[in-house]
Amino acid sequence: MSFTQAIQTCFNKYATFSGRASVAEYWWFMLFCFLVNLVSGIINEYLGSVASLALLIPTLAVSWRRMHDIGLGGGWFFINFVPVVGWIIWIIKAVKAGEPSANRFGDVTAC
Repeated sequence: MSFTQAIQTCFNKYATFSGRASVAEYWWFMLFCFLVNLVSGIINEYLGSVASLALLIPTLAVSWRRMHDIGLGGGWFFINFVPVVGWIIWIIKAVKAGEPSANRFGDVTAC
């Protein structure tokens, strides 16, 4: 999945918390969010806050779907509320390859 395909997929599934998201889709979208927040924050602090708020729901949705791809429930997102250790656990899980076959969250082709 390319950068533009990942952005397009995430915005098409803006608030879709079901299904699966591939490693590429997740990390390309995280890069996009980082760049948008960086540029908008440099331009204006208020604009940076608005951009972060606008990207909140799609970021949560793609994170939820990323956990589904490795066979875990989306609730694993809340591990991020544990400082440092939770972030490390999240990153390890987020870079893990998805299950190669269909799981309870959907088929691989849905990614």
